[in-house]
Amino acid sequence: MLFNSYAFIFFFFPIVLVGFFLIGKRNARAAAGFLALASLFFYGWWSVQALPLLLGSICFNYWAGLRLTPGPGRTDTGRKRMLVFALVVNLGVLAVFKYANFFVANVNDGLLAAGYSPISMLHIALPIGISFYTFTQIAFLVDCWQGKVHERSFVHYVLFVTYFPHLIAGPVLHHAQMMPQFANPATYRVDYDKVALGLAIFVFGLAKKLLIGDPMGEYADLMFNGVHNGMTPTMGTAWVGVLAYTLQIYFDFSGYSDMAVGLSLCLGVQLPLNFNSPYKSTNIIEFWRRWHISLSTFLRDYLYVPLGGNRKGPARRYLNLFLTMLLGGLWHGAAWTFVIWGALHGFFLMVNHLWNAKVRRNAKPGRLARLLGWLLTFVCVMIAWVVFRAESMHAATTIYQAMLGLHGTSDSVFSELGAVPYRKNDFFHTLLVGLFICLVMPPTITLQRWVPQLQALAGRPRLAWVFTALMAAFTVYLLGVCVSKLGSYSPFLYFQF
Repeated sequence: MLFNSYAFIFFFFPIVLVGFFLIGKRNARAAAGFLALASLFFYGWWSVQALPLLLGSICFNYWAGLRLTPGPGRTDTGRKRMLVFALVVNLGVLAVFKYANFFVANVNDGLLAAGYSPISMLHIALPIGISFYTFTQIAFLVDCWQGKVHERSFVHYVLFVTYFPHLIAGPVLHHAQMMPQFANPATYRVDYDKVALGLAIFVFGLAKKLLIGDPMGEYADLMFNGVHNGMTPTMGTAWVGVLAYTLQIYFDFSGYSDMAVGLSLCLGVQLPLNFNSPYKSTNIIEFWRRWHISLSTFLRDYLYVPLGGNRKGPARRYLNLFLTMLLGGLWHGAAWTFVIWGALHGFFLMVNHLWNAKVRRNAKPGRLARLLGWLLTFVCVMIAWVVFRAESMHAATTIYQAMLGLHGTSDSVFSELGAVPYRKNDFFHTLLVGLFICLVMPPTITLQRWVPQLQALAGRPRLAWVFTALMAAFTVYLLGVCVSKLGSYSPFLYFQF
């Protein structure tokens, strides 16, 4: 069930919202159980076959978490062994379902090159959301081992893992962010201000996805799929196609993040900020503090720091950065293109940190330096998106060659792709609007504050009311436009990860 579908908007979410608060008036624990069951139904809508794996993962990790928590009769050595065992089980399950066929395919390449018969592929379907709920629970296990977890309610734990606004595509949640909210009785009492604000944020996210992300995706697919099928793009077509994908993934993921926060806010629960105008970044370090913030935080806390972080000298620090991003790339998908994407960002981060240490030395950059830094960062991100989106390294290489002008130039962008002529104007208008929003406009949410509000009106209630009414009318209009675009199957890009 997609957030951008009739079934979700007009049936599932209204029923869950009303049911949650009606039950919450009588029994908060029962309301939490209802929301957990609704989340399992939401997940099962995608694949009933994947539900047993999710439930098994929840039961195993809850059991392991109980035994990892410091207590009488539990030695540090025994708890550490349990932690290693639980991590091996989680990562092993993830490896089997996500990387087994990737491993077999690479082994087969070696066998065929040596003249041997290939191994049969396992044909294992990738359960949707497995990376997100596995990482969420790994963080929970480590925190249990460190003695940071005190909430022991199984119902709340099930809700923490399965909570439908984040289950499929994040953010990667931390128990300390969610468990206190599920235990707070105020969460189960309807707050109409939060509901109104949450619905507005949801509509803005929906508009990002349907009105900008999806149209950009149509043109990006023309170029990337064309290259995969043997087409050789010219320079203009390659750059515009890559720019289209750069905006598609931005508005697709930003839209999902807004929708998740908005839906959760309607239910009285605040999700952590996961997206903060990353294309405004003036360096790669800043980019990764703004893009997929929860994943970046997870990789820092549970991979980079355990590897040694910056505690073992500059050379080891750069190596740890590179390895962290390499594994972060592999987390996104079982393909060498994702590994190379992670390696590129690891290299970019190494260069950025080296520049800060050896050249800039904490000097505050001027306006021109910030502008050049932004341009370099944006181009580097675009270059990395090529290998992230391409179907193969051969396709990525072809696109890189085209971007360098090795396949000629074209005055009529997309003419070689067979795009409908009158839609080109729509594309470029949407492109300009998208660039304006992601480079000039403030983010929809900043630290749980909705941005479209004027601080100057704080002391003028009448004008503030007029502004609120206008924003409400605009939100309703925007929802109507979005509903008119519903109907076609358009999953979010991060669902595949």
